[in-house]
Amino acid sequence: MTPRIYHNPNCSTSRKVLTALREAGHEPEVIEYLKTPPSKAKIKDLLKRMKLRPRELLRKKGTPYDELGLHDQRWTDEDIIDLMHKHPVLIERSIVETDKGTQLCRPPEKLNEIL
Repeated sequence: MTPRIYHNPNCSTSRKVLTALREAGHEPEVIEYLKTPPSKAKIKDLLKRMKLRPRELLRKKGTPYDELGLHDQRWTDEDIIDLMHKHPVLIERSIVETDKGTQLCRPPEKLNEIL
């Protein structure tokens, strides 16, 4: 499998992860998820493979998190996934998929767990 990174080129952490992949000898498939948001089914798949709940993948800084009131526990997992699809900026970055697993690479050193 060619590694796949859900990447935001404006994010320094995401750029570090992409550079680390390339320095490890991989030329990953780069998905700029803000331009091409993952489907709800793909978000569910990524969450399952990372063993995370949707709330654990929510990015708060620089997103509509506060405006949407996502701190409120009334939002179900399904609601959060729907909002991540509609507002992909709510998805924490960077997510990397490899043959060895799928990982939220925050901090970037977490990439080593799946290389």
